[in-house]
Amino acid sequence: MTPGLTTASFTAFGLDTVRAASDRAIEAGMSSIWAAETTGPEAFTLLAGLGDGTVGLGTGVIPIQFRTPQTVAMAAATLQALHPDVDICVGIGMSSPIITERWHGTEHGDRPIARMREYVALLRACWSGEPVDHDGDFYRARGFRLGVRLGERTPKVVLAALGPQMLRLGGEVADGVLLNYLPPSHVGWSVDRVREGGDAAIHAYVHLGVGERTPDTDKLARRDLYGYASADAYRSSFRTAGYGAEMDAFEAAKAERDRDGQMAAISDRMIDEIDTIGDAERARSTVAAYRDAGVDDVIVMPLPWGPDRRQVLFDTIDAVADA
Repeated sequence: MTPGLTTASFTAFGLDTVRAASDRAIEAGMSSIWAAETTGPEAFTLLAGLGDGTVGLGTGVIPIQFRTPQTVAMAAATLQALHPDVDICVGIGMSSPIITERWHGTEHGDRPIARMREYVALLRACWSGEPVDHDGDFYRARGFRLGVRLGERTPKVVLAALGPQMLRLGGEVADGVLLNYLPPSHVGWSVDRVREGGDAAIHAYVHLGVGERTPDTDKLARRDLYGYASADAYRSSFRTAGYGAEMDAFEAAKAERDRDGQMAAISDRMIDEIDTIGDAERARSTVAAYRDAGVDDVIVMPLPWGPDRRQVLFDTIDAVADA
């Protein structure tokens, strides 16, 4: 399988660029297009507009706090009906309190493992086409019956996971697990946790930019990794991935409200191993490294950093499209 492409890192360039990049990826032979969701484009609408009926489409990811399982089941079924010959992957995850509570004014929620388990079960029940009655701890339905006809192909559930419990749950209840912000060296540990639950496919967002690594690109990478290290779940994942010293320094600076110190705690090693900038050969070898580590489906997240950011985006797609 050739790599897929996620639009998550460049929707700020505008939808004309998003469409142009997606068209280029499809023409070059990439296998799928994925869309994330926070405050930018709505994921299902975007994917419906970008797909051409020949490549897979995936949300990666939509927070489960934004919609009921019934609403997501309807959206995914609609997308599947519009693109009946390709895989539709419904990538779902537990978003951060900043996104859910501050930006969207919805409750973040507790008991994430139990909540996710119930969410997936209700999704699958809705796609069965049979009447659904459900009275759970988090969600309810009475007499719900999906009004979109599906053929033999139904949407797949892909669970975004970082920690051991969510990874195991993904292996148990999902068709796939989506990894993100981890070096190739941490893939094996993650796969082992998934296998404790079951045989879900392993997807991974791989962060790449084809261009020259400079102090400016390092600054952008530090800012990117700083943002994720600010979230407890990602900070814990970075620790498990071998960046304990960096996270100790990060937390010490955070306690002092020293933002510059937090930025400085993001090491060159983290940048080199997670937000990789280099030539086309480096990009292709990075894709290979993730595959060798156990990733079934590499999804490239372009890092459009450099003097001509749009050119870096397209150069990255061209470099890895047939990798």
